[in-house]
Amino acid sequence: MKEAVAGELAAAYDSRIVDEVRATDFRYQSGRLTIHLAREFGFCYGVDRAVDYAYQARRRFPGHTVYLTGEIIHNPHVNDRLRTAGIRFLSDPGEDAHALGPEDVVILPAFGVTVEEMARLSDLGCTLVDTTCGSVLNVWKNVVRYARDGFTSVIHGKVKHEETRATASQTLKYPNGRFLVVLDRAEAALVCEYIRHGGDRAAFLQRFRGAVSPDFDPDRDLERIGCANQTTMLMSESLEIGEMFAAAMNDRYGAERLDEHFRAFDTICTATQERQDAVVALLDEYQIDLMLVVGGYNSSNTCNLARMCADRVRTYHIAEPECLVSTDEIRHRPIGAPSTTAGREDVTRGWLSTAGPVAIGLTAGASTPNNIVGHVIRRVEELSGG
Repeated sequence: MKEAVAGELAAAYDSRIVDEVRATDFRYQSGRLTIHLAREFGFCYGVDRAVDYAYQARRRFPGHTVYLTGEIIHNPHVNDRLRTAGIRFLSDPGEDAHALGPEDVVILPAFGVTVEEMARLSDLGCTLVDTTCGSVLNVWKNVVRYARDGFTSVIHGKVKHEETRATASQTLKYPNGRFLVVLDRAEAALVCEYIRHGGDRAAFLQRFRGAVSPDFDPDRDLERIGCANQTTMLMSESLEIGEMFAAAMNDRYGAERLDEHFRAFDTICTATQERQDAVVALLDEYQIDLMLVVGGYNSSNTCNLARMCADRVRTYHIAEPECLVSTDEIRHRPIGAPSTTAGREDVTRGWLSTAGPVAIGLTAGASTPNNIVGHVIRRVEELSGG
């Protein structure tokens, strides 16, 4: 079945110009324009596999209604193509997830679904096509181990993100399983302060309302913790947060008892790290005028790539080539806005110089297909007069 959909996938998502840029040392030259493409960008293995499975499911179950629980990945272009192919999204208006039955096929997205949702769909007798990414499954394995051994999972992630919700639910497979989600270093610092010195229990619970497991008690549940992360977070931040918690537990319990109270396993997604490392390498190697980061506005890994680039150079996070309106106007997502909020766009004027050489860095999030990257290259070339 994989071979049967290979041509369809290639026609939908591949790009000849991207292949050419790869073959010319990830550099594209046209007139006054030079584009430097990051050496790791776009679809990762987990995303590629999820999209492949979705197309296969539509072919494998003719005569059945095929559903997705929600977006398969955070890219509007890919999700709209799946809708056009006849796959229905349970998250779309008018769909009724409670009306499913044994005759229905349900695809689980790359982020995974919660334990409760998986059980509900199984009880309904649906045929399930599970595209959960292997890196996500690795995180789940570790938080389940934490729960089994009586450790609270401290998850660096976005509490409203599908992956983090699914990961947190895994901790509740055991009666004493607990979780706490921290968004960033600032939230981690608050928790570390409570670990070291205690504090106002009610204020703590109010601060992390919605980000903790049921009946969470910081005085009890922060005595033994294990660190994990949403796979699409900024990896340097995840590592630093892990070190912050290790230091706090060491201060509280001492080095000789640290292993009794603190655990951390490597749950960093290789693909996420490779794409982040690649933009650092690009910015270290080349002098560029601006950076374009291409991907869905609700894509966590794309938003983090944009954050990294913006620390070094003028950066625009765009969802599609149509965001490049003219040399004077670009529509883009504000850097630093949470990926779990509505995708507001800003408009910036005078973003592309109209004369003289221009060097642009280009990368794309792990949910962005090559055809979108290729269209961006062509659009920049058109605007620059290359």
